[in-house]
Amino acid sequence: MIQIFGLKINREEMKKIMDIFLSVLPIVVLIFLMIKLRVAANYALPAIAGLVYLILLVYFKTDFALLNSGLVTGFWATLTPITVIMGAVLFNNFQQKTGNQSIINRWMSGLTPNPVAQMMIIGYAFAFMVEGASGFGTPAAIAAPILIALGFEPIKVVIAVLIFNSIPVSFGAVGTPTWFGFGALGLTSQQIGELGFKASLVHLAAGLVIPIIALRYVFSWKQIKENLLFVYLTVFSCALPMTLLATINYEFPSLIGGAIGFLISIVLAKKKIGLSKFDTSITELEPVNLNELFRALLPLISLVLILVVTRVPQLGIKALMRTDSILFKTNLGFADLEVTKALKITLTNVFGTSSSESFELLYAPAFIPFFLIVFMLSWLYPSMKGNVWRTIGQTAHQVAEPFFALLGGVTMVKFMLLNGDNSMVSIIGMSLAAATGPYWGLFASYLGAIGAFFSGSATISNLIFGGVQQSIATQTGLNMTSILAMQSVGGAMGNMTCINNIIAASSVSGVRRQEGYIMQKTAIPMFVYGIIAALIGLLL
Repeated sequence: MIQIFGLKINREEMKKIMDIFLSVLPIVVLIFLMIKLRVAANYALPAIAGLVYLILLVYFKTDFALLNSGLVTGFWATLTPITVIMGAVLFNNFQQKTGNQSIINRWMSGLTPNPVAQMMIIGYAFAFMVEGASGFGTPAAIAAPILIALGFEPIKVVIAVLIFNSIPVSFGAVGTPTWFGFGALGLTSQQIGELGFKASLVHLAAGLVIPIIALRYVFSWKQIKENLLFVYLTVFSCALPMTLLATINYEFPSLIGGAIGFLISIVLAKKKIGLSKFDTSITELEPVNLNELFRALLPLISLVLILVVTRVPQLGIKALMRTDSILFKTNLGFADLEVTKALKITLTNVFGTSSSESFELLYAPAFIPFFLIVFMLSWLYPSMKGNVWRTIGQTAHQVAEPFFALLGGVTMVKFMLLNGDNSMVSIIGMSLAAATGPYWGLFASYLGAIGAFFSGSATISNLIFGGVQQSIATQTGLNMTSILAMQSVGGAMGNMTCINNIIAASSVSGVRRQEGYIMQKTAIPMFVYGIIAALIGLLL
């Protein structure tokens, strides 16, 4: 027995307390560094990764080879988000250099000079559709630069777009967080459909509140209230079709819902339905003729089309881009290297452990569509003649700082996921569940948010904590599909505070070293989202 402050605690209980304390400590220190001390992410995240490494080595006695495998797999896992960011930044630079963005700005001004409408059409509806097709942080990376070019303040745009891009996430990337994220739980198609529909109901209810919070970071209450009808018509023109489609399908709700809402929002704006009658905040520019508008929009149209064609399984291209047919295998000394015909490059048996990591060169939304579009369409724009590689070099320089931030963050996550059921992430999750017992349904979404915060992905959050949530539901007698729906919602709402997404959106927007401030602002709507999920969960 150990006596602390007059309390007698046996060694087993003391070990549990220390396990929890040291598992939570890196998160607390990270939040303190980034929010209170405003330490830049490219310094704070590698430092915290080092702290986690030491805790695992000294306290948890993690196998040295397994621990070092986290360094290798962390670097390899970083290739996906950093190439997506680089692709998005390259695409934005391309649009700027060709003059396409200025033409789009003029068109948007002609469509509606109302800034609230512009924010809703691009930041919400368009991003909603892109999330349905791709995910991977692509929506914010595409939408944010367009809004900034329209005259919005960059850091406000980043915050708003991150908050907006939560409602469609459960069905993002053609439903991957739902059908793949929960795919290992042995659920029937009916159960997956049921949890997807319940999650969509929570997202629908959140649509009453969360978009308003996002807008509040950009506009005054007066501006929002004057355009409130348009705001809600746009919100629900995406969210309602998503919810209705979720009753019969869990792959296309966000994609189709976003496309429907995007078109409806443009029509509403053009007819000035729900918008304030007098708006002089943005001066209307000269009209755009159809030919130059098509040339300006062609890269964006191509972007969406390529994402859809390569993500919809029924078209067959996705299967080709993700085939497991082996091209070659070799041993690198420290790991086995496996390359498929789809150029999925996988490291396995890293340092003789079971650790592995893959980088899907063709499927990750980086080289296809971003780089591909730049190379394919550069010849159409005289200003890009001889400037393609120069633009790529400029882009590489721009993403150097985010690379180190992501490397630190992804490696930290890899470390915290080591040791399976005894990992630091699992210890945090199970401790939360044990503390709440039969009231777990009120807090289940926050566990999903923690998973997304760590991993940068709602899909990975569901993979990590889906089994934990299922086990808790079984042990406590709670409705399993309802608890898994809360997990799905949590993974979606956690995307707005996820450091990977914050870095991605900041990088393409030219916002530097404000990650802690952005995280602080997005934490508020994430907490509100969880309350909404808990209330809907009670009804379910």
